[in-house]
Amino acid sequence: MEAKFTHIENDRAVMVDISSKDVIVRKAIASGEIVLNDATIERIRTGTVEKGNVLSTARVASILAVKKTPELIPMCHQIPITSVDVDFSIYDNIVCAKVEVRSVGKTGVEMEALTGVSVALLTVWDMVKSAEKDETGNYPATGIQNIKVLEKVKMNQN
Repeated sequence: MEAKFTHIENDRAVMVDISSKDVIVRKAIASGEIVLNDATIERIRTGTVEKGNVLSTARVASILAVKKTPELIPMCHQIPITSVDVDFSIYDNIVCAKVEVRSVGKTGVEMEALTGVSVALLTVWDMVKSAEKDETGNYPATGIQNIKVLEKVKMNQN
């Protein structure tokens, strides 16, 4: 069976009509990672990054990004976001971001969760970029990776 692209009709981009879909509780969880130098990770852990609290700033940025997803991704519907939870885990040279988004609506929230993760990781990068640069001003060890949807769920409203 061939995959159908719902946002393309007669070679034109279209916003999918969700008028007939049921209003239900929807949840999506996405995650991703940023690879950083060990010294940068330690500065995040100890709260000694010059720009301020890296993870608190990234959490707020993630929530704002979730709410603005339809402004960034052209075919996303504006939907009522009912909850956003942003969590971080720190490992040897990686900060992992996990974003859970909930809505009561007619379409899923996976794009919002992915956007929240992406902006959280970009914010971490921005907060620590001075420590990550090499002598040429580049970022040889820094990278964002493994951004993916972990879970997408439709829940009954009983």
